[in-house]
Parts: sequence; C-alpha cells; structure tokens
Amino acid sequence: MDISLIFKIAGLGMLVAVSCQVLSKVGREDQASFVSVAGIIVALLLLIEEIGYLFEAVKEVFGL
Repeated sequence: MDISLIFKIAGLGMLVAVSCQVLSKVGREDQASFVSVAGIIVALLLLIEEIGYLFEAVKEVFGL
C-alpha cells in the first residue's frame, strides 16, 4: 500500500468536510448530503484495488 493513497483519501475527506460545512451554513442540506455520499463513493473507488489485494491475500492464506 502506497502512502500517497492515504494522503489522497485524507485530502478528499477534508475537501468533503469543508464543502458540507459550507453547504449546510448556506442552507443547502440536501446538496451537502449528496456531496458526502459522492465523497464516500470516490474514496471507495480509490480503495477498490487495495480491497482486491486483500481478498487475494485472504484466499491465499486460507487456501481457497
């Protein structure tokens, strides 16, 4: 696992948090919810390859 992936996800989290706070203060709570869901989806897309490696390692350990 590369350290840059952790920094990307942390930066994405900060960007989403600030965006949600600004949208909530303006009164756009529905759009803030959409931004938070989109942030989760983007983070999962960044992690999908690492999750695949995890499943392969588990299969290898248990001999499946």
